[in-house]
Amino acid sequence: MSQPLRVGNASGFYGDRFSAVREMLEGGPLDVLTGDYLAELTMLILGRGRMKDPDAGYAATFLRQMEESLGLAVERGTTIVTNAGGLNPRGLAERLRELASRLGLDVRVAHVEGDDLLARADALGLAGSRHGPPLTANAYLGGWGIAECLRAGADVVVTGRVTDASLVAGPAAAHFGWARDDWDALAGATVAGHVLECGTQATGGNYAFFEEIYNVKAPGFPIAEIHADGSSVITKHDGTGGAVTTGTVTAQLLYEIGGPSYAGPDVTTRFDTIELAQDGPDRVRISGVRGTPPPPATKVCLNHLGGHRNEMTFVLTGLGIEAKAEGVKTQMEAAFGGAPPSRLEWTLIGSAAPDPATQGEATVLLRCAALDPDPNKVGRTFSNAAVELALAGYPGFTMTSPPGKGSPYGVYTPAFVPNEVVEHVAVTSEGTRVSIPPAPVTAAQPAGRGAAAGAGEAAPGTGENPLPDARGPVVRAPLGRVAGARSGDKGGDANIGVWARTDAQWAWLEPFLTTERFRELLPETRDHPVQRHVLPNLRAVNFVVVGLLQEGVSASTRFDPQGKALGEWLRSRLVDIPEAVL
Repeated sequence: MSQPLRVGNASGFYGDRFSAVREMLEGGPLDVLTGDYLAELTMLILGRGRMKDPDAGYAATFLRQMEESLGLAVERGTTIVTNAGGLNPRGLAERLRELASRLGLDVRVAHVEGDDLLARADALGLAGSRHGPPLTANAYLGGWGIAECLRAGADVVVTGRVTDASLVAGPAAAHFGWARDDWDALAGATVAGHVLECGTQATGGNYAFFEEIYNVKAPGFPIAEIHADGSSVITKHDGTGGAVTTGTVTAQLLYEIGGPSYAGPDVTTRFDTIELAQDGPDRVRISGVRGTPPPPATKVCLNHLGGHRNEMTFVLTGLGIEAKAEGVKTQMEAAFGGAPPSRLEWTLIGSAAPDPATQGEATVLLRCAALDPDPNKVGRTFSNAAVELALAGYPGFTMTSPPGKGSPYGVYTPAFVPNEVVEHVAVTSEGTRVSIPPAPVTAAQPAGRGAAAGAGEAAPGTGENPLPDARGPVVRAPLGRVAGARSGDKGGDANIGVWARTDAQWAWLEPFLTTERFRELLPETRDHPVQRHVLPNLRAVNFVVVGLLQEGVSASTRFDPQGKALGEWLRSRLVDIPEAVL
């Protein structure tokens, strides 16, 4: 137990680098290899697939990866833990056993189930929606089902919807023999899991200061060396691209969180207690993490079929851009004949340069998104209205793509159910079913905005750090000169985590970047509630913009439906920065 448990990651989403499983197994020793394949949108995609084929509902890519690499995992003695089971973990486990038999491998496959609440949606009060009955309804399970499967000798554990960090916390709990109330150790492993869950985002992918990252090779996937007390070191295999620094780890820690209390089904992790330290090249130590009991309610991810959508993008070039845009809108709306789609949203993207030297510099895009329950209204009716402008519209008419017939979209809704109604079950490789009870103790406060989505009250700026040389000269410069940012989505909410890299920059940033100034810099947030959370140990403030992304990525009509680029927009805004911190 004096040696750390080496846990790697080989997938941050369904569609991530296919070769990563093989690369991680070949790159160096690993005790456990995890793969995260699920997101709220993925559950919707799998739900639609299950409608066509009841035996589907899992990430088929993972099965193909195992066909290539399962033998290598057995040879290296590496346990595989993944949520690729999606809506059908039992089905994927059966396919894996068939694969192992065909490959002549002795592999013990277990799975975790009980997250799928669809059959009980009415009884649990989850079916009341203007969109009708849900397509999927899945509770976020914790890591103890995984731990039970591993203690029973499993070589591969397949789950459905567990919290992303549980893929790491479960193996750590099994390996070190943690108790259900070892809150600090569980919290530490949860932080390590949160760093690993998005793959190469922890090793320089999507990093604000990307120019500083070694990019000749593709970034390596992250590894957590977890110790018995829950502390860890984040690293990667030698010889891989990217980098592991306190900056890259901070960026990932701020991804898709809310307040300092990160609520999950096993533990509430205090992100304001995290301590980071560079521990050598490509090694970052995480320590000091504290945990408290989880909330009494479990988050449920609900997906509904919301209707149908379509979009067209018009290319506007040269003079009179605004007049051309207004003309398109007027002609399109007239073509609907008094029966437009229920939702029509226009977005003008870019601006034409004066005296443009290239056609690109003279061009602006006008995007029109249409949503309606009736597929016909966003199908040919919508497409024809756009195409008929080809010879009757503005000068220089063209579009970025030919018209399409539209497609269904889903609506994401979070819900909560009491912990005790969730039937968390570990099914061992021998077929034994073991019920996993909820946490023995829960916090007194109600659940926050989502299991492992971050919870806690908005914190005002403390203003305790004096502005360095506040009366000295300032420079008008992009905020990104002194601040990194990472943004993302959690259903219809967006989060933007902003951090400083030095104490002096933090002393200026924290009192400067108030909620009011945030709204000024990002005017599109002004009509939405904004929560501000301070994380001094990370030199970071995190903003949650409620409802900015509407009803989730599939239904959002925003140009950036997952909020991935909000942080970069914020960093590009000009502010007055003291010369002393530049």
